[in-house]
Amino acid sequence: MNPVLEPLFRTVRATHPKADLRLIERAYDVAAYHHRDQKRKSGDPYITHPLAVATILAELGTDDETLCAALLHDTVEDTAYGLEELRGDFGDTIGSLVDGVTKLDKVKFGDAAQAETVRKMVVAMSRDIRVLVIKLADRLHNMRTMRYLPEHKRQQKSRETLEIFAPLAHRLGMNTIKWELEDLAFAMLYPKRYDEIARMVSERAPRRDLFLQEVIEKVSGDLREAKIRAVVKGRPKHYYSVYQKMIARDVAFDDIYDLVGIRVLVDSVRDCYAALGTIHARWNPVPGRFKDYIAMPKFNMYQSLHTTVIGPEGKPVELQIRTHAMHHRAEYGVAAHWKYKEEVGAATPAGKVKPGSDMAWLRQLLDWQKETSDPGEFLESLRFDLSVSEVYVFTPRGQVVALPEGGTPVDFAYAVHTEVGHRCIGARVNGRLVPLESRLGNGDTVEIFTSKSPDAGPSRDWLKFVKSGRARNKIRQWFSKERRETAIEAGKEAIGRAMRKQGLPLQRLMSGEALLALSRDLRYPDVSALYAAVGEGHIAAQAVVQKLVASIGGVESAEEDIAETSLPTRLKGRPRGGGGAGVVVAGDADVWVRLSKCCTPVPGDEIVGFVTRGHGVSVHRADCTNVQQLKEQPDRLVEVSWSPSEDSVFLVAIQVEALDRPRLLSDVTRTLSDQHVNILSASVTTSRDRVAISKFTFEMGDPKHLGHVLKAVRSIQGVFDVYRVSGAGG
Repeated sequence: MNPVLEPLFRTVRATHPKADLRLIERAYDVAAYHHRDQKRKSGDPYITHPLAVATILAELGTDDETLCAALLHDTVEDTAYGLEELRGDFGDTIGSLVDGVTKLDKVKFGDAAQAETVRKMVVAMSRDIRVLVIKLADRLHNMRTMRYLPEHKRQQKSRETLEIFAPLAHRLGMNTIKWELEDLAFAMLYPKRYDEIARMVSERAPRRDLFLQEVIEKVSGDLREAKIRAVVKGRPKHYYSVYQKMIARDVAFDDIYDLVGIRVLVDSVRDCYAALGTIHARWNPVPGRFKDYIAMPKFNMYQSLHTTVIGPEGKPVELQIRTHAMHHRAEYGVAAHWKYKEEVGAATPAGKVKPGSDMAWLRQLLDWQKETSDPGEFLESLRFDLSVSEVYVFTPRGQVVALPEGGTPVDFAYAVHTEVGHRCIGARVNGRLVPLESRLGNGDTVEIFTSKSPDAGPSRDWLKFVKSGRARNKIRQWFSKERRETAIEAGKEAIGRAMRKQGLPLQRLMSGEALLALSRDLRYPDVSALYAAVGEGHIAAQAVVQKLVASIGGVESAEEDIAETSLPTRLKGRPRGGGGAGVVVAGDADVWVRLSKCCTPVPGDEIVGFVTRGHGVSVHRADCTNVQQLKEQPDRLVEVSWSPSEDSVFLVAIQVEALDRPRLLSDVTRTLSDQHVNILSASVTTSRDRVAISKFTFEMGDPKHLGHVLKAVRSIQGVFDVYRVSGAGG
C-alpha cells in the first residue's frame, strides 16, 4: 500500500470499516498520475489538495464512493482525464458525483453569477446531496490554505464562505465543518474583531474553566447515583458564534462568555429524559428555555434536549442532552446519514426520524427556485432562509408547519398556500384574534381568515414584518415593476426637494459615486433601489440628505464647497494673519488663513491653499477629497507652508472602532481626557453587527502627541481599531 495513504486509511478504518480500500487507492493513483505536473499556490504538489479533502470527508464517516469522488473531483476540470473515461474506470455513481462538483466549480461567483451558481448547487444537491458534502470539504481545505491567495481573492472567498457555504453546512447538520468555516472566514474578513474576541476569551479562560469543572463534576456525580451511564463534557466556544450571539441577543461579551455550556451524552432516548430529571432535581430550570428537539427534530436532523438551569453561584448553565448516535448526527449531519440509516430505523418511536424528512428543506428549496424567476431574488431568500432558526406551529388539523423564528400569521398563510397568503385578512392564534404582525411561538395553533373579494391582495406594509423568504418573494411579485418605476421617480424628486430646502449643492451631492456609496451603506444594491425605498416611504428623504451631507464632512463642508467654488475676490487686509493656524502663505504673511474642517490638516501633512470668497485662504491636506475639485481653478491655488508657533492649536479627528459593550463611551472619553485632550465634538453609531464606531474631534497643540493618544485608546477593552480620519465628519 502507498505510505502516503496510511493516515487516510487509518481514519477510514475507524469511521467506515466496510469501505473498499482498494477502490480508494485506485482513485488516488489515477488522480496523482493526472495531477503529476501541477502545483498549488503554496508550491505543494496539487494532489495534496484532493487527498486533504478526502481525509476531511473520511473524518465525517462518509462512504467510499464519496471518498473516491473527492480524490478525483478536480481531474475532469483541470486535467486531460475526461468524464466518460472516469465513468468507464469507476462507474456511473462516482462519475455523477465528480460531474456535479465540476459543474459547481465551473460557474464563478460574481454578483450576477453568484445567484446562478447557488441555484445550480441546489439542483445538483437534489440529485445527490453528497455533491455538496464534497464541495464543503473542498471549501474547508481551501479556507485552511487561503493565506497563499491575493488579498482581494481572500476577501471574496471568505465572504462567500460566511454567507453561503457555512449556512449550507448548518442546513445539512454538519456542525464541525460549519464552525471551522465560520471561524476561518471571520478571521480573514475581520482580523481585528477576531483578535479582540480571541484576546477577551483567553483573558477569562482560567476562571471559566474552574467553574466548568465544578459543574461537570456535580452533573457526573448525580448521574452516577441515578445509575445513568453518561459522558459529560464542556462545549467548545467558537469565536464567530460568540460574536454572532453578541449581535443577536444584543448583549455584552461578558454575559455570553460567562454562560457555561455542558453536553451530556447517554446511551438511549429514555436516558436523555432521565438525565434531564436528575439535573432539574439539583438546579432550578430557567422558565421558557427548555426545548425538546428529540420529539420534534430540527430541519437538519438535529436531535437534543436543551435546558438552561441556574447553577452554582447563581450563574446560568446551558445543557444539551442527547444519545451518542444523535451527537454523531449533530456533528456530521448528512455525512453521517448513511452510517446511521439502519440505527435510526431501529430507534425507539420518540427517537425516530421520519424517512425523507431530513431532506424536506431541500425539496422546498427546489420548489422555490422553480417559482422565483430572478436568480438574485432567489439568492437573497436563500441567504435569509439559511441564517434563521425555526419555530414550529400547528394548523387547526394538527399538521406541523416550520417557520423562521419571529414568523407571523402572514408567513404561516404563505407557507400553507400562495393564494391563502394573498387573501389573508386576519388570524386566530390559540383561539384568540391577533394582529397580523404578531410573532408566533413554538406550539401555537394558527387559523387564517381569507377574503372572498376578487380584488383581495397583500399589503405593502407586510414586507416590514414578514420573516420567511417565501412570503417576501410572493408579496414582492404581487407589486409589479411599473410601481417600482413610479417609486424611483418619486424618491428622486423627494431627495431633490429636501436638498433645495436646505440650499445644498445639488449636483455635488447627487453625483453617482456619493449616492452609490450611501446606497451600499444602507444595504441597498444600487441607487435606484435607494430612490425606490424613499419613494415607497421605507426611508425618509431628509434622512438620506443628512447622511449624504455627513459623508462629505458635514454641513459646514458642504457650504464650504459652495464658498470655494464661488467667484474669487481680492483679499482685503485682515486684522489677523495666519499665525494662529500655524500656516503662512508664500509671499504674503498678512493673509487670514484657516485650516479646513473637511480634512483637519496638522503639521507634517502635505498641504495646499485655496483663495476663497470672503473667508481668506482655506488650507487643505493634499489628499483631501475636495482638492480634486479645487484643482479645476488653478489660478486660486496658492502655496502655503507650516510655521507653527507656541499658541497654534490644530483640530484632529479620530475614529474608534470597537465591539460594543456597556460603558464603552465613558472609557474612551476618560482615556482621552487622561491624555489631556480637549474634545470639541463626538458622534457614536452602533451598527447592526454590534460594532460601535465613534468619531471624536479635539484640539491639540503638538501633533506628535497624537501617537500616544491613539495607543492609549487602542488598549481599551473591545477596541480593535483607532486611526486619524480626514475630517470631523469622516
